[in-house]
Amino acid sequence: MFRFISILLIGLGGYWVLQNRFRVVNMILGNRMIRRFFVSSFMSLPFVRNQMMKTVFSSPDQAVQ
Repeated sequence: MFRFISILLIGLGGYWVLQNRFRVVNMILGNRMIRRFFVSSFMSLPFVRNQMMKTVFSSPDQAVQ
């Protein structure tokens, strides 16, 4: 019985987060420390960093695809 209630509550929580996902993301990223952690973690990935640098520092005549 406890397992069924746990699964039901996890499902309802997941549904609520899915319905309010943009509000949840804005709330999480509104915190400066959490936002800094996510950005530094994301930029530590080499393929992301290389693509970002390529996009930011490309010349205007080159189209980014």
